[in-house]
Amino acid sequence: MVFSFWESDNVGWETSVRNGVRGLVVFLGLAMVGMGCGCNRADSEGSRGTESESGQPVIGVSLLNLSSEFIVMIDRSMREAAEELGVRLVINDAQRSAARQIQQAESFVAQGVDAIILNPCEVEASSPAVDRGLAAGIPVVNVNSETRSRPTAFVGSRDEESGRLAMEYIAERLGGEGGVVMIQGYMGQAAQIKREAGAREVLDQQPGLRLLADQTAEWDRAQAMSLMENWLQSHGDEIEAVFAQNDEMAMGALLAIERSGWKGQIVVVGVDAIADGLQAVQAGRLDATVFQDAAGQGRTAVETAVRILRGEPVEEEVFIPFRLVTQENVAQFLP
Repeated sequence: MVFSFWESDNVGWETSVRNGVRGLVVFLGLAMVGMGCGCNRADSEGSRGTESESGQPVIGVSLLNLSSEFIVMIDRSMREAAEELGVRLVINDAQRSAARQIQQAESFVAQGVDAIILNPCEVEASSPAVDRGLAAGIPVVNVNSETRSRPTAFVGSRDEESGRLAMEYIAERLGGEGGVVMIQGYMGQAAQIKREAGAREVLDQQPGLRLLADQTAEWDRAQAMSLMENWLQSHGDEIEAVFAQNDEMAMGALLAIERSGWKGQIVVVGVDAIADGLQAVQAGRLDATVFQDAAGQGRTAVETAVRILRGEPVEEEVFIPFRLVTQENVAQFLP
């Protein structure tokens, strides 16, 4: 077929060109249909792409907040496990929003992923994300944090245990007497609820310990620093110990104490044993942290999801113990 850009009638030159180009485009389109287009759909986050065509299992992952060092550690271990096991992860950051997490779960269902791993933002508000997956027949593995809705399996640690370990250490350091403040995590999340419960259990057994104040800093270092600055002004010499429900907040409280030039001894304890926390314990700045095995949780979550997909038996709940870290044993936890 030949197209001429020139016409024999009185049509103008520009019109002729447009008609000729239009005809050429139609011709090329028909030719591609006739030959069959060999293009593959581009693979991107949120798309199964060519991966599903190869038979590689696809697991959708919704993480609490990738600005948290602890969650980044979980993310890293999950990626390593996925590469070893030959599965593809589609990882989304919920940015602490349960509503966003539900939307991500719905997107995973629409994509037809083989399994979902959920790192819940909240016990109640994130439960519909579990429900969406299970209703679609997709196995759901919760990692690190719990929901009211029961998933196919759970991998994490008993958060009340970390609260007890931290507060028992504080009670021992203070000889069972003194004023304590507690910095809470994101309110409504399982870790916050259970770490508080574990700490209060010890406080109930230690009448000489007085809880002067408790407030959330939403797992955030900067918010914890600001909160601690306010408490130093309002409670002063009464504060003898700080229990921060994670190391990010413990480091924030520690910075506030150090920058204020505070002369008194304040015991500060965190949870998670992130790199900054371990280094601060080694240096004698942070009194203690409670080790939570982020790498173990992330890896086990992926392994559990893969076993479910293979039809192999799995434990419905896998709990990895916490361990108290002080200057005496910190060397064994350092990378």
